Amino acid sequence: MTDAFTESAIERLQKFLTINNQSNEIKLLTPDASTREYFRINWRGKPSIACIYPEPFLSNEQTYLDVTNLFIQSNLPVAEIYKFDGELGVIVQEDFGDTILRDILTISENEQKERLINQSISLIAKIQAATAKAFELNSIASKLKFDSEKLLWELNFFRTHYFETYLKKSLSKIEDKALVSEFNELSNELESRAKVLCHRDFHAANIMLDGQNNLRIIDHQDARIGAASYDLVSLLLDRVTEPPTPEWLAEKRSFLLNEREGLGLEKIDEAEFAAEFRLQTIQRCLKAIGTFSFQSVNRGKTYFVPFIKPMFQIVQRATNNLDRFPHLQKIIKMQLNS
Repeated sequence: MTDAFTESAIERLQKFLTINNQSNEIKLLTPDASTREYFRINWRGKPSIACIYPEPFLSNEQTYLDVTNLFIQSNLPVAEIYKFDGELGVIVQEDFGDTILRDILTISENEQKERLINQSISLIAKIQAATAKAFELNSIASKLKFDSEKLLWELNFFRTHYFETYLKKSLSKIEDKALVSEFNELSNELESRAKVLCHRDFHAANIMLDGQNNLRIIDHQDARIGAASYDLVSLLLDRVTEPPTPEWLAEKRSFLLNEREGLGLEKIDEAEFAAEFRLQTIQRCLKAIGTFSFQSVNRGKTYFVPFIKPMFQIVQRATNNLDRFPHLQKIIKMQLNS
């Protein structure tokens, strides 16, 4: 069941609704950077979300179904699945509405903003606390890992799409070789720290507020084992226009460590966690720059461009604090000064 569909997403959704004797009233929703298509429908008398995949799927191999089951069994606030049809590539799920955390943070007073961010960090700790459950259920998420191969692939995605796709120029052979060596070093070190369950894309556009203003997690299908700092880096540093202060980041790191301890998770030394956070910052933010470069050029989503410079500034600060990766430091300095 791997052949691509000949029918469009909306045609398959209409067929699915007809088979299930449901209304064909459909509203298109626009995803940010997804290969899936989303629609709001009426399912058995209540608003629901239909996610339409580009290919058919087998239920026991479908990552969204698998990870949703894991998160629900771990009491994590994800959408209930109402119905799915692998042959048509359709999943119908609970509708959380349209309120995205990122939008709320932009208009919130500082006290409310901090409260919402801390609540989100609490969810990161709860996701990490579900690590044992992931292995107990033999979840797909327990079999995937931020290993050196995956981390290096993402760093190479940055090399390709920032320099070649976005800037339209390549690094010299000497620069490229030195950068690859440092990327290998970074990837290997982060793999050694990959021990807990991570959402994988835990930023403020993947957290919603439902009708009761409770935080709800979306886009969790790529969950895997990674470093304890991974989701925190994503939450605090994704798509910022100004690098946060070091003091604020230290406060949030400490908050996560306290939340973890409150759930009975392994105690992590604050200084050691700060070092890991900086390593993960380098990897995750460079990966984000690669994504922004690719999306702006190949998908016409130029609204990603303003995030590139702040990401470089954040990576520069992390490399300076660690006093490591001199070739990367040199290349970043050149980009920021150009």
